[in-house]
Order: sequence, then C-alpha cells, then structure tokens
Amino acid sequence: MDISKPVERVDLLEKCQGNALFVDDLEIPGLLHAVTLRSRIPRGRIKRIEVPEIPERYWIVDYRDVPGKNSVKMLSEDMPFFAEDKVNYIGEPILLVVGEDKEKAKRILKDIYVEYEEIEPVFTIEEALNGNAPPIYGDNNRFVEYEFSRGDVDDAFRKAYRIVEGEYRTGLQEHIYLEPQGMIGIYSEGKVKVIGSMQCPYYVKNALVHGLGWPEDRIQVVQATTGGGFGGKEDFPSLIAGHVAFASIKIGRPVKLILERNEDILSTTKRHPSIVRHRTALDRDGNILGMDVEIILDAGAYITLSPVVLQRAIFAGTGVYKTPNLRVKGIAVATNHVPSGAFRGFGSPQAFFGVELHGTNLSDEMGISPFEYKKSMSVRRGDLTPTSGKFRSDVKIDEIMSRLDKLSGFTEKYRKYRDEKWKGIGVSLFFHGCGFTGDGEVRLDSRVKLAKRKDGKVEILVSTVEMGQGAQTALRKIVSHALNIPIEQVIYRNPDTDRVPDSGPTVASRTVMIVGGLLHRACEKLKDHMGEMEYVVEERFRMPEYVRWDQKKLHGDSYPEYSWGGVVVEVEVDPVTFEVKTSGMWGVYDVGIPIDERIIIGQLEGGMVQALGWAYLEKMDLKKGFLIPGTITDYTIPTAKDVPEIVVELVRTPYEYGPFGAKCAGELPFVGVAPAFASAVQQATGIRIDKIPITPEYLLEKMNGD
Repeated sequence: MDISKPVERVDLLEKCQGNALFVDDLEIPGLLHAVTLRSRIPRGRIKRIEVPEIPERYWIVDYRDVPGKNSVKMLSEDMPFFAEDKVNYIGEPILLVVGEDKEKAKRILKDIYVEYEEIEPVFTIEEALNGNAPPIYGDNNRFVEYEFSRGDVDDAFRKAYRIVEGEYRTGLQEHIYLEPQGMIGIYSEGKVKVIGSMQCPYYVKNALVHGLGWPEDRIQVVQATTGGGFGGKEDFPSLIAGHVAFASIKIGRPVKLILERNEDILSTTKRHPSIVRHRTALDRDGNILGMDVEIILDAGAYITLSPVVLQRAIFAGTGVYKTPNLRVKGIAVATNHVPSGAFRGFGSPQAFFGVELHGTNLSDEMGISPFEYKKSMSVRRGDLTPTSGKFRSDVKIDEIMSRLDKLSGFTEKYRKYRDEKWKGIGVSLFFHGCGFTGDGEVRLDSRVKLAKRKDGKVEILVSTVEMGQGAQTALRKIVSHALNIPIEQVIYRNPDTDRVPDSGPTVASRTVMIVGGLLHRACEKLKDHMGEMEYVVEERFRMPEYVRWDQKKLHGDSYPEYSWGGVVVEVEVDPVTFEVKTSGMWGVYDVGIPIDERIIIGQLEGGMVQALGWAYLEKMDLKKGFLIPGTITDYTIPTAKDVPEIVVELVRTPYEYGPFGAKCAGELPFVGVAPAFASAVQQATGIRIDKIPITPEYLLEKMNGD
C-alpha cells in the first residue's frame, strides 16, 4: 500500500465538529486574568515605578516574584522574564497586573507610571556596527560571529576574469499565526502546571526549571490545541509561561495570559532582517572560481535563537553553486527592537534571497539565461556542501529544472520578455538541510515511545506538537503502516511532559524525518509484542554513521540530508502605479517519499504563498523603535486575489534513514520564492533589485535613481 495516498480526513479528525479547545477556550475554577505592562521606550533605565492603590483580588507580579533566575533559558540567558532596572525594546515586559476581571486589570495598568532615564538606542545593523550609541551587548554589539572557508579565495579573485559584487537586504516579517500567544498557569500542592499554545513543550519546561529553581518533577507542561506557529511559538512561549507560573505561585490561583493581536505584533519575535553581501570570481566562461560571502542578521534586543539562525544562513551562503574556493562570514548584531527569533526557513530564506538573486545577476553578466546558467553551475551528487561535507544522495537538479521548464514555459517566456517591458519571469534553485543544524540533533538526544494498550490500540508518546502542519496525520500513518494496523487504532494526543519523553522541538522540518524515523524504528521493536496486553518500547536518536561534523570549525556534514527545490515566478508590473501582479507560480520539489501527498502539497503551496508575502507585501519598519504597522489591519498579507494558480510537482528521492524514505518538507517551499520573484521584477522593469519587500514605492525610488 502506497503511504503517500491520502487517508480519509473524517477518520483522522474523528468527525470533529468544531469542538477543539484552544487555550483561551479553557475555563478553570477560580481563574484569574493577567495583562502586561510593557516598556514604551526602546532603551533606558527604569528610575521608578508608581503603582496606584491595588483593590482586593488584584495583584502585581514582577521580577521580585521570580523564585529562581530572572532570565529565560534558551541558547543564552540574557533576556529577563521581567525587566528589572533597564529596558531594551518597546514592548519589553515589566510587570503583570492580575485579577478577576480583565478589563479592570487593564484600567489599573493604565494608571501605572514608569519614569525612565532614556539611553540613545540602536536601530539598524549599520548603527550596531558603526554607531556612536553605547553598545547593547559586549563592547561591539555583536552577539555572535562565525567564519569558515575552503581553498584559496584570495588567489581565486586574483585569477578572476570577472568579479561580480552585490548587496541584498531583507526586512522584518510578522508570523500572523491564526491564534495569538497564550498560556495558563496552575499551582497546586507544590507543583506548577502550564497549559499553552506552543511548539516546544520541553523548551518551556527547561525555561521554567531555570526560572523557578525547582526540580523537573514539580513542573508539568501541556500543549493546548495550537492555532499555527511558523516558528513564532518556538522561543517566545517560554517567556509568558514563566509569567503565568510565577503569578499562579504567588497568588495561589490559576492565571491566564492571552495576548491581544496588536500586543502580539508589538512584543513577539520576528524574522531577522539581513544584509547579504556577495563577491564572486568568474573565469572567462562564467565558471565560478570563488565566492566571498558575508551575512549579517539583526537579532534585536536579545540573543534568543540567533546563533543557530545565523549558522543555517551561512551554511547556505553559497547556495546550490559548485564553489571550489569560498569564504563565508556571519554576524548577528544587537539592536533596540523586539528580539528576532525563529521563523519558517530559519535563516535560509535570507541567505538564498542573496545568493539566488546574485546568481541571476551572474547570468546577466554572462549574457546567459538564468535558467541554463543556474542549472549548469549547480552541485551534483558527490560534490561538497558549503561546509565541506558531501551531498551523498541524488541531486536531481536536471529533473527539477526540466519539469519546471515544461510547467512554466520559462525558456520561451524569458526570451519573449526581453523585448516586452513590464513582464518578467524569474527562477531560483535551493536546498534545505533536514533536521537541526550541526550537532543539534546529537545534543537533543531525542526519544520517542510507543505504548501497546489493553484496548488493542497503540499510543504515540512524543513531545512533537500538531499546530496545523499535519503531524497528527503523518505520524499516525507511519505507525499504522509500519505495524499494519488501521490508522484509527493509533492514538496521538497533545503532548504532556508528565507523559511523554523529550522528542525535541517541533521545528527545523524535523517532525517526519527525525521523529517519524524514530517511531518507524520503534515499530520494529513493538511488532514482536503486539500480542501482549500492554507493552512499551522506546527509541533514541542515532546520527547516521557517515555524518562527520566539527562544531568548532563548522566543518563537515552540517545536515544528514537535504531536500531540494526549484521555483519559477512570473509577474506583470503596472507602468503607472508600479504595483506588481503575480501571474504565475510553479514549484518542483524533492522531499523524498511524501508520507501524505495531500498534506505535502498543502505545505508546499502554503509556504510559497507565505514567501510571496515576504517578497512584496509584508512591509514592517521601525520608527523610533515602534513597529510600523503595529496592527493586523495595516499589516498586509496575501489574500486570494494576490495569489495566482500554483502548480506543484514532486520528485521522489528516498532517504535511507527517513521513515518510508521521507525527507524534510515544511520549510523548503518558503526558501526560493523571494529571489525568483525579485528576478522576475528585475526583468520586467530593468531595475536592479537589491532588497525586499518590493513595494511600488521602492520601485519608484529606484526608477528615479534614489
């Protein structure tokens, strides 16, 4: 039986009739509501806080109510749960007002006065690196720096027939998940339980262990039904989980904290803005002799996940291109705006926007179609990865490109549009490393369990969450097919850390390939015990033996496997208003064997639409530290009118260590759309594009030479 064949949705949803309970739907006896006092300045010292007389059954919760360490433990511990003596961005939490009536708590909040001593803020990458303001972090505003190289880059440039340079910029992006952030804290009999909308239950638990200073067995974290995440519920939930935990412990009653949408936009993490600089040495025939790449990410006020985002970005710095000599540098800088964090693609979209738009410019320099140039310069099986590992599986660039050309008519249209202004077509090629970056999967040491129950059903016990991406379907199908039992006999509940082992976070396109792979192996152990009344098996992650990685030198196999894609975007530009209309989008992807083809196609199409918004609609700026726009009304995301018919096809290259041959899929479709879109606009207008979003105002400025 083909595992790719979609299952009947009515069975998986158990005839759901809209009865799913999100965190804000949960009603608990004695529940209190919390609202947050946030900084109104981008940077400064807190001189004093004046709090009005607080009525009965209302409380103030601040840093003095943190039992353990007042810092959110992620990769670093620099971000406080509550500001103590200083603030570093507009929206930073200072304290909570907690009480029985949320509206009354809001009125109390408005009467609290904070006096600041303002400090000159840092708002841009340039100011962070070269400005005169006091540094936010260390003595140079650099959270982290990396560099790796191969060959002799300087010699490649000395021998070059032609050198092509480019600088490419990307901006902030808001997640706009359907459900805002929310948590409930419950303290009872010396134990705290947190229920919330999240991607990573054990990230939250580890942060609470740190913030409370308690042993793990006194902390329970439960994922509520979660309405989307896209990375926005990877790191941030740990912060507000601490808030409700501290409040419930202080007061002795359950506390709910639900962010309003505008508050969510103001105070939660965003995609890292970036500057990507490329210098490429070419020989007389246009072959790449060497690349010198620098990627700078704006991390915002605190480190959060920026080191790993930066690593993934620089590991994609030279893209799909065969590059014998390379030097890649990366810097994550501190600025005074809301921290940047995880977002679908996790650094790859910024890197590939730079390298793929640069690839288009290389083809223009040589007078060759970008379609043919990119295909001819791309890596193949056995070639070195940017970090000098190996692409060990088939790299089906030729098949991807052949299918793309047939679907989109790129070759014919590209010739036609060279003589027909205001229409253009662009192409990009890209990969995505599957699983955690570098030694991440080894450090996670992920575990899964399968439990054969008395009623004959098999329960999946993992910390992986369903947030709309299809984990409920995919993981149940893997177990169903491996054990040859009906999918209705497979149970998979929302994770509860008191019941499930740490399977790692639901991020990095690792759910099916990594966690699903562990479940597949666990099924092999369980098969011989299916006749028993009850039986539990456990499986732990093991990196494939061929993987060699040096985390200090950033050298070797930075990922065990790669998924691949190619995208073509066609546009029309209005010569009067400079508005861009997307008239066609085509994608061909290699994600191994799809566990459920319908889910995969949905993921691919959805990722392409989300990336299209990043490319030309979703403009978010900082004005004196304020995010503009700061409301969902004014933040423009694609609607049905903005999206053309999308055509997607799959190339199937099974991965030996993936369940039934599956590879990663969720982040891949976001990666390639923006550079293909920018290349199409570049052809349509004759304007050299160097940043996104590509708004009419931007095109007008470029037309006028500004």
